[in-house]
Amino acid sequence: MNNIFLLLPLYFLSFSNTDSHSQKTTANTGTVKITFINTVKGKPLALNTGNYTNPFGETYTVSKFKYYISHVSLIKGKAVFFEEESFHLVDESKPDALHFSFSLSSGNYDVLNFTLGVDSLHNVSGAQSGALDPLNDMFWTWNSGYVMAKIEGHSPQSKIVNNKMEFHIGGFMGANNVLKNITLSFPAGKTLNIQPGKTSEIIIEADIDTWWQQPNDIKIAEHAVCSSPGALAKKIADNYSKMFSIKDVVN
Repeated sequence: MNNIFLLLPLYFLSFSNTDSHSQKTTANTGTVKITFINTVKGKPLALNTGNYTNPFGETYTVSKFKYYISHVSLIKGKAVFFEEESFHLVDESKPDALHFSFSLSSGNYDVLNFTLGVDSLHNVSGAQSGALDPLNDMFWTWNSGYVMAKIEGHSPQSKIVNNKMEFHIGGFMGANNVLKNITLSFPAGKTLNIQPGKTSEIIIEADIDTWWQQPNDIKIAEHAVCSSPGALAKKIADNYSKMFSIKDVVN
């Protein structure tokens, strides 16, 4: 498999020549909570009831919005700290699936990294549990691979039966690999200050409006459905990889 994500943890080591650590290497730890707020043009997403307009004037509603966050790490100076067993399914329909927490060595952190999607190794590792359980409706049994991100809804501009709009974005091999490494710096003047026995929170906004444009124009009238790996899925992933920004850090 021509896929660098099989060796993803090695990527993070390139940030420095110093040691990297898991969160369990010291008893001097606190907790980081990572919270996702899904929005459309900066306004909170409302499943089924919200009416939205993309950059091309096409209107749509959203009934499902899910995506995988994995291989989460935080950088403190020149050291990289990884969350162990790091796979999370963010699901707008489930409030408890919009945040997760893990222990982290105390100190000040200024960069957050994660993978948007599920690495190639876990795509070919058979039946799994937890966030990777196929029962979460994010696995193609016919294609032996995970759906990395999903939007379902309706749009008057869709030419599909019942004006369906459906984007199931996947693919982990070759030129149409949709896995994305996301690096987010904290807002100016903000750092994550982990203190022993305390919890600090990183609040991340994920804006659906980025799915439609830059670098690729995705019009519902032309592409109301994408449900298999390929060039279209890759274009959509290139767009939505830009949907994340850190809105606040609460220590």
